Amino acid sequence: MEIRSIGIVGAGTMGNGIAQAFAVSGYPVLLTDVAAAQLDRAVKTIDGGLERLVKREKLSVAEKASVIGRVRTTTDLNELANVDLLIEAATENLALKLDIFKRIDAMLNADAIIASNTSSISISRLAAATSRPDKVIGMHFFNPVPVMQLVEIIRGLATSDRTFNAVDAITRQIGKAPVKIKNSPGFVVNRLLCPMINEAVFALQEGLATATEIDDAMKLGCNHPIGPLALCDLVGLDVELAVMNVLFDGFKDSKYRPAPLLVEMVEAGYLGRKTGRGFYTY
Repeated sequence: MEIRSIGIVGAGTMGNGIAQAFAVSGYPVLLTDVAAAQLDRAVKTIDGGLERLVKREKLSVAEKASVIGRVRTTTDLNELANVDLLIEAATENLALKLDIFKRIDAMLNADAIIASNTSSISISRLAAATSRPDKVIGMHFFNPVPVMQLVEIIRGLATSDRTFNAVDAITRQIGKAPVKIKNSPGFVVNRLLCPMINEAVFALQEGLATATEIDDAMKLGCNHPIGPLALCDLVGLDVELAVMNVLFDGFKDSKYRPAPLLVEMVEAGYLGRKTGRGFYTY
C-alpha cells in the first residue's frame, strides 16, 4: 500500500512534531484540532523548529518554505476524509480517543489506515471502535519528535500484515527507527520508563532528596541526559499519571500505583513545562 498523504488529529506538542517530521520528508500533511488558536501555535512551533535547522545550515530558506507549504490546518475533521494515513495524537484519554476513532472511521476511505500515537492505551481496544480493526495500528513517537528516532509500532490483535508493512515502511522513509511491539499496557518504553519516574516522585515525596538532587544523581550515576523529574515536567505530569493508571488498571499490580504526590500535583494543575510549574518552575 502506498501512503501519499497524512492527516493528524491533535495539534499539541506531539501532533505538531509529527506533522513536521512528515512534511520535512516531503509528505503533504493536514493537521486538525478543535481549537484554531492551537493550530496557530502549532504552525509557529513548526516554523521555529525549521528556522533552527536553517540557522544550523541543515535546511535552506527555500526548503523551509516548501516544508511549511506542505502543512495545512483545519478545525473541520471532515476535511481529513481523503488522507491515506490518519494519525491520532489527542490527549491520553481513552473516552476521547474512542470518540475520535469512531468519527474518523465513518468518514475515511475504506483503505485508509488509522494510527494512534497513544503512549499506553490498548490498540486492540481502539481498533474495536472501528469497522476496520485490521487497518488500526499504534505509532508511538517520542518527544521531541523531530529529534527522537524511535517509533514504537504496535500491532493490535487484528492488525494485518499489510497495515504493519505499510506503516513500518513509511516510518523508515521519514528517517525514524521503528521497533515492533506487541500490544500490552505501556508497550515497552513507558512500561520501563514511567515506573522509574513514578519511583522518583515517591523518593521526593518521602524527602530522600530534593528534585534537583534526585535528577543529578540519575544523570551522574546512570548517565541519563535528563533526570526523571525534569523529564516528567517535559512530557507532562498528567501524561505520566495517565500512563501509570493504564499500567495499574492493566496489570492490577501494586508496583504500578501512582505516587500520591503525582496525583495531587496533577489535581493542582501543576503539569510541568506546559503550565509553567511542575517539579520545577518555568
